[in-house]
Amino acid sequence: MRFVALLSLSVSVVAELLRPNGISLSLNGTNYFLSPSLQQTLPKSLIPGTIATDSLSFVPITIVGNNAAQKDLAKVFQSWAQKDDVWQPAFAELVLLLKSPGCKSTTATFKDGIKSSVSCWHKAPAIPSGPYFLDPSRGSLYQVYRLYNDFSGSFLESLIQFQDGTFQTLSANAPGSSSLTIGVPSRLYFTRTKEKPLAGVRVGVKDLYDVKGVKSSRGNRAWYNLYPAANKTAPAIQNLIDAGAVIVGTQKLSQFANGENPTADWVSYLAPFNPRGDGYQGPSSSSSGAGASIASYPWLDLAVGSDTGGSIRGPAGVSGVFGNRPTHGLVSLDHVLPLSPKMDTAGFLTRDPEIWGAAQAAMYKNYTVFSKERVKYPRTVYTAGFPANDTPEGAILHQFANDLADFLATNITEYNISQHWASTAPKSVGNTPLTELLNVTYAALITKQQISLVKEPFFRDYAAPSARWAWGESQPDSILDDAIRNKTIFMDWFNHNVLPKDKDSQRCSSNILLYTQGPGIFSRRDVYLDPPGVPFGWSLSRISIFSEAPDSVYPIGEVSSFSNITNHNESLPVSVNIMVSRGCDGLVPRLAQDLVGLGLLKIPKTGGNMLGGEVLF
Repeated sequence: MRFVALLSLSVSVVAELLRPNGISLSLNGTNYFLSPSLQQTLPKSLIPGTIATDSLSFVPITIVGNNAAQKDLAKVFQSWAQKDDVWQPAFAELVLLLKSPGCKSTTATFKDGIKSSVSCWHKAPAIPSGPYFLDPSRGSLYQVYRLYNDFSGSFLESLIQFQDGTFQTLSANAPGSSSLTIGVPSRLYFTRTKEKPLAGVRVGVKDLYDVKGVKSSRGNRAWYNLYPAANKTAPAIQNLIDAGAVIVGTQKLSQFANGENPTADWVSYLAPFNPRGDGYQGPSSSSSGAGASIASYPWLDLAVGSDTGGSIRGPAGVSGVFGNRPTHGLVSLDHVLPLSPKMDTAGFLTRDPEIWGAAQAAMYKNYTVFSKERVKYPRTVYTAGFPANDTPEGAILHQFANDLADFLATNITEYNISQHWASTAPKSVGNTPLTELLNVTYAALITKQQISLVKEPFFRDYAAPSARWAWGESQPDSILDDAIRNKTIFMDWFNHNVLPKDKDSQRCSSNILLYTQGPGIFSRRDVYLDPPGVPFGWSLSRISIFSEAPDSVYPIGEVSSFSNITNHNESLPVSVNIMVSRGCDGLVPRLAQDLVGLGLLKIPKTGGNMLGGEVLF
């Protein structure tokens, strides 16, 4: 009896230790992963007798719910093949109809001539429609994930998200050159509703946001190995999950969200590859994985980045996708690595302005959705710093500005912020130009604030060098107070004189300001650059940083440039930055949607160019 008791104890211990993490399978040359969570158990009577049930095997099966009529199956499968990348006709060898009126078990031939065995479950529980794998010996039904190769090197961790909001590292691997494998669930499992506007939207998350149960690197290998998994998901990410989004992995960033260039600066991890042009372009930073992935993968819908000094807008511009730095303070950044709380923001990169708008509405608080049939857009359009109209990139930018002005029934006004400041600056700063007033403001804020919030606790636990931290430590503490004061002076002036709110809440912003960061030039990653330095200076891209007004990126075209890599002309994205008044963020995705509807903007595709060309690396 004692032996039996010990044996029972040892078996229970082994059972506790041996937990299934899912199984990898291949179907018609496509790699899949079976969820480790059981979806449902089918009655034996629903499993055709022709299927062997005495061995370890899995059978592809399609579940069709929503009271679908049996006669409509061919149309259903045709629709699924177009909108879902996980389901394929081979899953239709066995079809189970749920609560289908008048359904009768039979055999039929549907898509691609595949002969299907159709069964009916009239008293079925709720099961999402879509592809599954069935263990016929137990009747166990499992959801499936399609496996993709992260060929652009955008991800750090591949995740499986369960219905209860917990996560598991994906334990699967698809063929690829030194790359992760990402698993995505079928889009058919999800139905978007008012309560779940992001249901099934596949999301990559910059690896500075905490995800419960998942370790983070913050772009630094020592950090990943030093600290445990997060015990809570960052509120910004939880808002998306609550809206139905599916997190498929965490994504690379330059170290501690500081700006870095590939080859010169990326030390802990290899910088992601921007697929545009010749495939050897820099991805910009620090939301590098976010930009590269959205430009590379049609199976990824959305990437969450952060923007302190341009970390979303830069990658969006060079990748030819939409991106936004929101009004400062729209969402809590608890459980997020800080660079400078005075300037840190959470935003998105995506190809689809509809998803862009829905994601912003889900993440941000006090966010105004402009959903009326016709929006009252601003009547004044400023352009600042555009290249000459006789250059290829200048022609694209000026054409977009003119098209926008025509749509808004207004004219373009060329704007020079330095001249405007010189004539209207507050008396407290005298004749100090912006280039002098704000020269060290950004550098002081990111170094002084990150030293106290990140560097000092990290150094106590480990150690890591940083040129920017070293500069910050060499400066007096008073430089932080000076930086905050100068930022506030500019913010108050800009939001009153340049982009004030409109008295009409339906218009929200009195003006629109256009400028460009993405002029369609090569940013080669095969050239050794100078080491990273302290980010001094003033530029148009820092307007939103200091004013706290939203700044977004629209991809508007491409220019052709000769590549020393391919010895051919390759296409590079041209983008425009669009700014509106603080708190008027919702205007920007809505305007993009309207311009797409008119053909004045085009939704970019993934690949070597914005039209979907071959990726050359």
